[in-house]
Amino acid sequence: MQKKSDYSFVACILDNYMNTQTHNSEHEQVEVHTGSTTLFGFWVYLMTDFVLFASLFATFAVLRGNTFGGPGGHDIFDLHFVLIETIILLTSSFVCGMTLLAARRGSVPRVLMGLVTTGLLGATFVFLEVSEFVKLVASGNGFDRSGFLSSYFTLVGTHGLHVALGLVWLIVLIGAVLSRGLSESTMRKLLLWSIFWHFLDIIWIFIFTIVYLLAFT
Repeated sequence: MQKKSDYSFVACILDNYMNTQTHNSEHEQVEVHTGSTTLFGFWVYLMTDFVLFASLFATFAVLRGNTFGGPGGHDIFDLHFVLIETIILLTSSFVCGMTLLAARRGSVPRVLMGLVTTGLLGATFVFLEVSEFVKLVASGNGFDRSGFLSSYFTLVGTHGLHVALGLVWLIVLIGAVLSRGLSESTMRKLLLWSIFWHFLDIIWIFIFTIVYLLAFT
């Protein structure tokens, strides 16, 4: 009877162990599937955003000469001001990259510092862009002045809106790091946000070149 009882006890332990391993395996498969689905959905979204900006660039290229007697880009753009905006946004992209490296090293304080710094730089960029729009509207060069200005406000404003949404995403991400640390889910969100932020920087480089620099050539 004692041997039978021992065998039953060992069998019970083995059964519990196998059930635990099966549960862990299923949990890992669900995590991998969820992460893959999220990443695929994010890239689909990013491609649609790329198509959106490509359409806006094409529209601007067609309408950039349609000033209808109003000012052109060389008359209203302040290249030094735009250069400051560009430096700020590119610096935020650099800090974003360093933040991702700190996350891979598992340094929560450096990640938080990097996210806050990136957020401050991004908010400064949005503030400068809004102040530029306000200045143009106050001088009578608003959205409805000409086809050129309509396409300009639409293109640059859409980019600014994306940066603002990126800042909202950043605030949520900071909350996730504070509450859950650098978990696998948080790292995945941090990676996706950094890709989005770098994407916006690339779009701005095209804006700086096509919209502002070409206005003075």
